[in-house]
Amino acid sequence: MRRRAKGVGALRLARPALAVVRHPELWVVALRQAARLRAPGRLGPAPEYLAFRLVTQYGAADHRPAADDVLGYLRWCRQWRGIERGAGGAPTRTRRP
Repeated sequence: MRRRAKGVGALRLARPALAVVRHPELWVVALRQAARLRAPGRLGPAPEYLAFRLVTQYGAADHRPAADDVLGYLRWCRQWRGIERGAGGAPTRTRRP
């Protein structure tokens, strides 16, 4: 009988990472998100944060993240950044009253 490891280890993120490697258009977005979500003193997000995200996505902290879900998230981030920048590519500014 196989025991499931608790938390999210590097091996659990191997498939999503390989999927990102196959999509060069998402490399910058992936690096930006990795830096943005990095916990102090760590190379990646805090294990508690990853466990929380897995529970909210899949219902269990020990669920392996699906590569398609990670790619979808990165595409959403890239699209959101494009909306944030506006059609001309320059950051948009909102006027404050």
